[in-house]
Parts: sequence; structure tokens; C-alpha cells
Amino acid sequence: MPGPDIITMGCRLNIAESEAIRDMAAGQDDLIVVNSCAVTAEAVRQTRQAIRRAKRDRPDARILVTGCAAQTEPQTFAAMVEVDGVIGNREKMEASAFAPLAEKVRVSDIMAVRDTAPHMASAFADHARAFLEVQNGCDHRCTFCIIPYGRGNSRSVPAGAVVEKAQQLVDAGYQEIVLTGVDVTSYGPDLPGSPSLGLLIERILKGVPNLPRLRLSSIDSVEIDERLFDLIAHEPRMMPHLHLSLQAGDDMILKRMKRRHSRADAVAVVQRVKAARPGISIGADIIAGFPTEDEAMFENSRLLVDECDIVHGHIFPYSHRAGTPAARMPQVDRTTIKARAARLRDVCATRREGWLRSLIGTTQSVLVERSGISGHAENFAPVRFASAQVPSSIVRATITGLENGSLIAQEAA
Repeated sequence: MPGPDIITMGCRLNIAESEAIRDMAAGQDDLIVVNSCAVTAEAVRQTRQAIRRAKRDRPDARILVTGCAAQTEPQTFAAMVEVDGVIGNREKMEASAFAPLAEKVRVSDIMAVRDTAPHMASAFADHARAFLEVQNGCDHRCTFCIIPYGRGNSRSVPAGAVVEKAQQLVDAGYQEIVLTGVDVTSYGPDLPGSPSLGLLIERILKGVPNLPRLRLSSIDSVEIDERLFDLIAHEPRMMPHLHLSLQAGDDMILKRMKRRHSRADAVAVVQRVKAARPGISIGADIIAGFPTEDEAMFENSRLLVDECDIVHGHIFPYSHRAGTPAARMPQVDRTTIKARAARLRDVCATRREGWLRSLIGTTQSVLVERSGISGHAENFAPVRFASAQVPSSIVRATITGLENGSLIAQEAA
């Protein structure tokens, strides 16, 4: 059935929610929905740019803007002549929101939301893996972050609904599911019995025995309890890939960010996980140029890349977000921020290339993407095949080389 064009900005949670929107707005082929991101000022700028480009490409289409930037800055988008309507993060999970609107702005108080509706997608048009939302919102107030004001307080999807949706996704042919949310490791305290993320994972693995691969999106290292650690370290269906929300490698900066871990905590978690599961790969978010960061503080973040063996580095130049406590702190100048971000990316790229080269000659289990030409190993290393494979299949592949940031592979004999 013809449907809307969906333009998705930002995180994996947005990807999952965009697919739910695609289902709810099915049949509206005159509609473009821009699912926005507010994590940085640059993300908001890119959202505005995407809106203008969409209108140029399809001048007769209706354009609705939703997502975190629409929630936190509704008037910014309402003022754009290209935009027909602005829908908040609560409203975007109601099918009625995508019909022609009587009012241009429909954005309610996200902090009043107490539940997480079962708006988990049943199909992913452009992905070999499915992103399954299990949690939304955040109860923490990191001083740099605007996202709680776009997503509201933390709330969890009941385990039964998650298991049921996971089984539906496997039945639809997906062989890998990524559990996603705003603060996934805070899953459970709002539900009866206060189940943990580890308990949820156990229920998924038991309830969906034919699910081959389960992966976690970004998690907070300080919230890895013993149950979750045991699964990460020893469960073969849990992919050997962790992406940690570290943000900085200097204790004073971490304190000013209002993070709940120290530098030593981060290093200890990674060392413990790697000792238990040596092949696991580590990713991390790191912010360059946070307010008050001097060269010595930055150096601690740079060194953290090596100490935590970060091979999937997501580097963010600090972004001034009005209304956050960090915006009132002494700022680092933009030129320095950009230079430090570039240096961090260089360090991450060097470590990543060394890691990828170390995989040459090994055999990897690779989930083939929809193109049939590329995919990702269990450790999330990118892989390109010498010949086309069956899309969405899992292939045992021998790694023969490295080219343009991707491992080169041929099907193992």
C-alpha cells in the first residue's frame, strides 16, 4: 500500500518509531513526515535543511514535523513556510495525528506522559535488523542534555508485549533484534515487580528461542548489574558488542556533566567485560569541548579511547543547548571544540583500523544487509562480500582483507 515518505534524523529509537509512523499513516502518499532530532544544535539545523529539501523535491506534499526537536522547539518549525503541522512525541504515536490538522501545532506536555504505548514497529523497510523499543524517556538530568525535555521521564514497555513483538519480528524474517530506548539500562522500575533489563533479556531469549541474534543499543555502564553482565559476558545469542554512554574521560568534566560514573569506573567495566569475553568490541559516545574543558581534561578523554579499546567511537563536538545547565557554564570557543573533536576522531579511526586489520584471516558470522553485498559481523564490524549473498541471511565468512573501512569477505568453505 502506498504510504508516506519518512525522513528520520538521529537515533535508533527514532528509526523504530518512524516505522510505526509508516504503518499508522499508510495510504497517505501525499505526506512527508520528518522525525527530528534535538541532541545537538547541528541536528536541529540538519532537520530544518531536510525539511526545505523535501519541499523542493515534492512541492505538493504535506510536511509534518515530529520527534524531539519538534517537541522542544515547536515554534521553530511552525514558523517555517514549508511545514504544514508540528506534532509532539506523544502525539506522533496516534494515527489521527497524521490526518490533515485543524491546528498547526499539536505538542503536549511530555513530562505528563506516564506510559509507553506499544508503538513498536512490525516491519523495517530498509533494514536487515529490527529495532525494538523497550523503554522511553530519561529520569537523569545530565547538564548538557536536552533529550529528557523531548522524551519525558523514563517509562518501560511490559515484558510480555516486548516478547510478543520480538516473536512477530522473527516470524517476519528478522534474524537480529536491537533493543533500543532513550536510557535502556533504566528499564523496569516503573513496572510491577521492578524487573531489570537483564531479566527482560532472559525472558526474550527464553520466549523467542528461534531468535539468533540480540543486540543492545547504547547503554549506561554504571547500570550494568550482575544479571546483565552475565548475559553480556556469556550468552552466545547476545552479540559481543557494547556501546557505552561514556561522554568524557576526565573526572571533573564527568562531575560537571552530572554523570554517575568516574573515569576509573568506565575503565574497570570495559576491562571486566573484555576479560570475560575477549572478542567483544566496544563503542562509546564522547563529547569534545564541554564547558570548562582545558587541554589536560581533553587529554584524559583522548587517552580513554585506548584504555577502553574504543573501536566504534561516536564523537560529538559540544553543542550549546539553551535551557540546559551546561549552557550557563564558561564555554570553550568553537574553533577549539572542532579541533578537539577532529583529534578524537583521528584517535578513534586509528584504533578502529588496527582492530579491523586484526580480524583479517578470521571467520566471522555476518548478517547480510538488504543489498546482499554488505553486512555486519557479530562484533559489528562492517563486512563487504566478494559476491552477492542472500539478504537477511547469516553467513559464515572468511575475512580476506580491508578496503575503505570495510572488511572484505568470502563465504567460508
